[in-house]
Amino acid sequence: MANKLPPAEIGMKLNTVDTPALVLNLDIFESNRKAMTQLLRGLPITFRPHAKSHKCPQIAKLQIQDGASGICCQKVSEAEVMVEAGIQNILITNQIVGTKKIARLIDLAKLATVSVCVDNIINVDQLSRSAERGKVKIDVLAEIDVGTGRCGVRDEQELLELARYIRNCKNLTFRGIQAYHGRAQHVRDYQERRQHIRKASGIAGLAVETLKQNEITCDLVSGSGTGTIEFEANNEVFNEVQPGSYIFMDGDYSKNLDARGQPITTFCQSLFLLTTVMSRPTESRAVVDVGLKSVATDSGLPTTLIDGVTYRGASDEHGILEIKNSNSPQLGEKIKLTPGHCDPTVNLHDWIIGYRGDRVREIWPIEGRGAFF
Repeated sequence: MANKLPPAEIGMKLNTVDTPALVLNLDIFESNRKAMTQLLRGLPITFRPHAKSHKCPQIAKLQIQDGASGICCQKVSEAEVMVEAGIQNILITNQIVGTKKIARLIDLAKLATVSVCVDNIINVDQLSRSAERGKVKIDVLAEIDVGTGRCGVRDEQELLELARYIRNCKNLTFRGIQAYHGRAQHVRDYQERRQHIRKASGIAGLAVETLKQNEITCDLVSGSGTGTIEFEANNEVFNEVQPGSYIFMDGDYSKNLDARGQPITTFCQSLFLLTTVMSRPTESRAVVDVGLKSVATDSGLPTTLIDGVTYRGASDEHGILEIKNSNSPQLGEKIKLTPGHCDPTVNLHDWIIGYRGDRVREIWPIEGRGAFF
């Protein structure tokens, strides 16, 4: 990272930034942060945003200034980056399995408060023995499957057995449950999305009641994401939320609808890809320098901000624009694209270039890029 130069300098005009570049409208970015603070104000909810969206310690520190109790990470390597940068409270919202990964987790727990999710007694036993050898305490959340069909225990009996086992481990502390519904984040219809969370909240609530009936304290019910946070934040089950994409947004989230059937405007698009028109072979076609190596396409191709100009296809280093207006854009012109999915797009870049108006004001390294191990 230290040998890689950013594509911009502070103070330069945005249209002179080298491309492809990940650019951030700082005014909208700050507005999104304020909107989240306002949404949670006065609620009995702990705010723990997810760093997998930005992988950037500078942004994590801003979120803590906004009132976050700490951050979430998805992998040990992400957490290592954040701890090295001075972040002191991290929940790894994933299962950490394997001798080497667990050893790294134990090392982190010597430097910061680190929590982890589990859904298997074998894994709990591995964590327990390693924590005891390392002379550290680790907080543990039992993950329950609330509808995503991914990790997590599937019924109350499994949860009860897991929680009891954790409570008998000397160097582990049972804190509560992880109840994240990933699939619900991208359900377009408002009522259908709300129904998914009602069901997930029912599962989580039953889990808490089961633990209570068996004299097991469940201090924490953590979950939620950008697409459903208004539901989890306003029910009586969840007391911690983990939104990530709210600071950036993307093309996929822009398709979610509010109660009136209109696009949601609580959080707005702040993250874009700056790209250069590198070829104009015909009046109806242009080629730009953002391709598969600089934008994720798992949630669809990026979109342009120009009427009549559509991003139609991507290869490794090229993007094809279909143009209905032959006067726009011109060879050498720089335009913005909205990525379909912000998280994996961020992971393709080394820098976030923050701008206000037409000037570069911040250059932040994405120090957690590639931290997926």
